[in-house]
Amino acid sequence: MDIITTLINGLSMGGVYAMIALGYTMVYGIAKMLNFAHGDIIMVGGYTILVFMNFSGMPLLAIAMAVICCVILGIVIEKVAYKPLRGASPLAVLITTIGVSYFLQSLAQIIFGSAPKMVNIVDLGLLQIGSLKIQMYTVLTLICTIIVMTILTLFVKYTQTGRAMIAVSEDRNAAQLMGINVNKIITITFAIGSALAALAGLFYLLKSPSISNTFGSSPGIKAFTAAVIGGIGSIPGAMLGGILLGLVENIVAKIPVLSPYVDAIEFSILIIILLVKPSGFLGKKRREKV
Repeated sequence: MDIITTLINGLSMGGVYAMIALGYTMVYGIAKMLNFAHGDIIMVGGYTILVFMNFSGMPLLAIAMAVICCVILGIVIEKVAYKPLRGASPLAVLITTIGVSYFLQSLAQIIFGSAPKMVNIVDLGLLQIGSLKIQMYTVLTLICTIIVMTILTLFVKYTQTGRAMIAVSEDRNAAQLMGINVNKIITITFAIGSALAALAGLFYLLKSPSISNTFGSSPGIKAFTAAVIGGIGSIPGAMLGGILLGLVENIVAKIPVLSPYVDAIEFSILIIILLVKPSGFLGKKRREKV
């Protein structure tokens, strides 16, 4: 029974990492940039939930406002900080994303202080099946992750906007010649990624109901690791990488000898995979035109 619980918890945590990793991989696949401020969008979503829970005590309102605030923030960051650098060097863009990350963390520290704050969203209790006891938030996270991933996959595959995203990710210049508004597609991508970050922040808070200005740093870095393992730029790869990382994290944490080294083991797996398959499990090798 402990093995089943560990696997379910691993799949649940992997779903959270997959949601965050999707933001990384979609932005990289379409805008060809690594948005290291993405983890801090999670933190903003968490603080939004805190504020609206204290203000209204209504979980659904707090969640809705977190998604709205994160979407608006993602769009504003893209327009103000990233769009002017669309033709700049990758290094300049990378440094800017790190700068935005520190700016958001510092702003949160000024507003809310550095001390962690408890966020009591809702007590979901336990689900008992025979002798098996599972936290309800774990089951809810797993179900919501499957639903979100399915909707996103269908959206990308069957809608006009989704097909435009695929076209832009394959060849931005050719997509522009075909009449696709590349700037609009990139903005929509940031909006979707930010909405997923808000949901990931919600599920992370259900697991660990304490928030500080560095709340999104650890899951953000691990989700980036998941995106690279699965294949940066690949939506199925982000899902696969997130699930694998969540399973590894929970299984290793249950082994007393290895539990202090969970992070080291996760990043070691990343290094090994990059040595064996640099593009990740489902990533594509891109040939640069000279």
